[in-house]
Amino acid sequence: MAKSAIQKITLNQAENIPFDKLFLSEKNVRRIKNGVSIEDLAADIARRGLIQSLNIRPELKDGEETGRYEVPAGGRRFSALQLLVKRKEMAKTAPTPCIVNRSGQTSMEDDSLAENVHRENLHPLDQFRAFKTLSEQGLDVEEIAARYFVSPNTVKQRLKLANVSSKLLDLYEQDEIRLEQIMAFSISDDHARQEQVWERIAGNSNMQEPYYIRRLLTETTVRADDRRAVYVGAEAYEAAGGVILRDLFEQDSGGWFQDAALLEQLVFEKLKVDAEAIRADGWKWVEAAISFPYGHTSGMRRVYAEPEEMSADEIARHDAVKAEYDKLDAEYAEMEEADEEIENRLDQLGAELDAFSDRPHVYDPAQKAIAGAFVTLAANGKPQIDAGFVRPEDEPRVETDEDDEGANGEGVDTSNVDDADAVVVNGRSLGQTSEAEEPEEDGIKPLPDRLVFDLTAQRTLALRNALASDVDIAFVAVLHALVLQLFYRFAKDSCLEIGLVSNSFGQVQGLAETPWAKEIGERHEAWDKDMPDSDKLWVFLRGLDEASRKALFAHCASLSLNAVVEPWNRRPGALAHADVLAGTLGFDMVEAGWSPTVDNYLGRVTKARIVQAVREGRGEDSAQLIDHMKKDLMAREAARLLEGSEWLPEPLRLEVDEVATDAGEIVTDDVTDETAPDGDTAELPAYLADDTGASADEAATVDGEDTDHLQAAE
Repeated sequence: MAKSAIQKITLNQAENIPFDKLFLSEKNVRRIKNGVSIEDLAADIARRGLIQSLNIRPELKDGEETGRYEVPAGGRRFSALQLLVKRKEMAKTAPTPCIVNRSGQTSMEDDSLAENVHRENLHPLDQFRAFKTLSEQGLDVEEIAARYFVSPNTVKQRLKLANVSSKLLDLYEQDEIRLEQIMAFSISDDHARQEQVWERIAGNSNMQEPYYIRRLLTETTVRADDRRAVYVGAEAYEAAGGVILRDLFEQDSGGWFQDAALLEQLVFEKLKVDAEAIRADGWKWVEAAISFPYGHTSGMRRVYAEPEEMSADEIARHDAVKAEYDKLDAEYAEMEEADEEIENRLDQLGAELDAFSDRPHVYDPAQKAIAGAFVTLAANGKPQIDAGFVRPEDEPRVETDEDDEGANGEGVDTSNVDDADAVVVNGRSLGQTSEAEEPEEDGIKPLPDRLVFDLTAQRTLALRNALASDVDIAFVAVLHALVLQLFYRFAKDSCLEIGLVSNSFGQVQGLAETPWAKEIGERHEAWDKDMPDSDKLWVFLRGLDEASRKALFAHCASLSLNAVVEPWNRRPGALAHADVLAGTLGFDMVEAGWSPTVDNYLGRVTKARIVQAVREGRGEDSAQLIDHMKKDLMAREAARLLEGSEWLPEPLRLEVDEVATDAGEIVTDDVTDETAPDGDTAELPAYLADDTGASADEAATVDGEDTDHLQAAE
């Protein structure tokens, strides 16, 4: 059977038609403006010429061609050419490339629709690569933007996308990666790192969000708004050879400093220069660091700047202004009607008086000669100077009769005196021979040591008894002893033998940056500035109102609190009391502002602990999302999942269910058979329990004495 011949198609012929013989058909289906404007299209045609012919049909009248042609497809190109003719940039008779359709097999509406529907937009990747090719051919960003009527930033974005790893671009071409993900990868120019991140997340769709890709690509960098980056500055960092990663598609707050080691080096170099400049101002020493551990000033006395003294002329001017202000104010108070002129004058005088009061604060040069300063970086990247700290070894040594050597018995020949009888009164060692051996001399002789001891012991007990009867004075006396130890360093000017220990926990990284440490430091500094000389402290404390005394007492007492669990220092009773105290205060670490992060918990525990935390805080489904991850990634993702969950690790949970504040006891619902008969002792949490607890026999005695003998005396 013979095959039928395939009929060959005949293409419409192209002709050059004078433009004035063309007119826009009303059959064109495009009615709504969309895409490049007619003005931009006309500019492009003027630059490169017409690269796509018009589709036309001859106009017929009585079945005959009139010599004019309708344009049903290519209406925007026709309008652009019409605009060029109107601007006299093109002759109205210029030959125009056209495809002439004389077959009549389809309607003009059909041709117009087909031209627009069958056209396929350029794939974004083709545009990226085309822009890159034009750039490699020598066109700059502005020229490319002008040719294709986009902003220079758009061109930069396209060039950035074209610079992503070819492996990832191939995946994008195959629709295995979304455009948003390619945009996220473009933040880094390191193709190996881009591919490494993709391999890391390719198997888990939950980890392929653009924000997460950006996080992985910048995890070893330093954000531009970090205090170190702000302190050094982008210009100095780039001048030293550093590279800044930028995100052209989202707000990046200045980008990321890629070389963290270089940035740290620049920070230290600049800190050294700043520290030398500060030391040149007269300080004995200056220490500089990005940050210092909490409690780094422990053991140091602090001096403060005082308002600069006024000169004789300033004092005279101040007195004159004050006198005029008081006189005018008194006169105005007696006036029945307001006077704007007098009010303005009072405002002027008041502002001048305020200027006298708001004087610059300066340090005494003598104090600066023995004191120093700490220079750190504040959160905003500015140098933060904490000055006026005096180290114990730099304290001035003043020789007085009340020397500590005498108080300690050092430097005094006590070979003939028993240690128990070595007594010092008014800074003078009393007698080195017994009362019976003292030679008789004319006049009044010093009292014997033993007699002085006996008499002052009686006075001590009588004074104790008197103090016990006056609660207010006892409160001030204890406060006096605490303040001496916290604010005056090594001062031993209290007759109360009360010791206060305040551990600074300087070994804990980042503790100084917590909101609690900052609030305590601000409160302590505010009190420190108000403290008088130690010999005037008693009068100062007595002069405080009751509320201020209580606030100062609470501050001093709070600094001695220690609820730290230490494996070498087992103290279950103290830790149980910390829980009771927290319950009484209604204290909760979540409300205090603690939340789990990589630095403070998640990065320092095992993977099993991390998964357990997410399971407790967010449920089993969330835990399964991370249980397959590597530890560093798991910790970061867990921190994100636990945000706002109010989850706490065991050591931060309040173990006391209910605190009976009125009775001062712990009330528990679960009392075991063993503990119920002996009292309502609360069982400690597991992490506080002593593994080597004492046996019943060992607990019955303390230091070899029966516990029945350890009753408190009335």
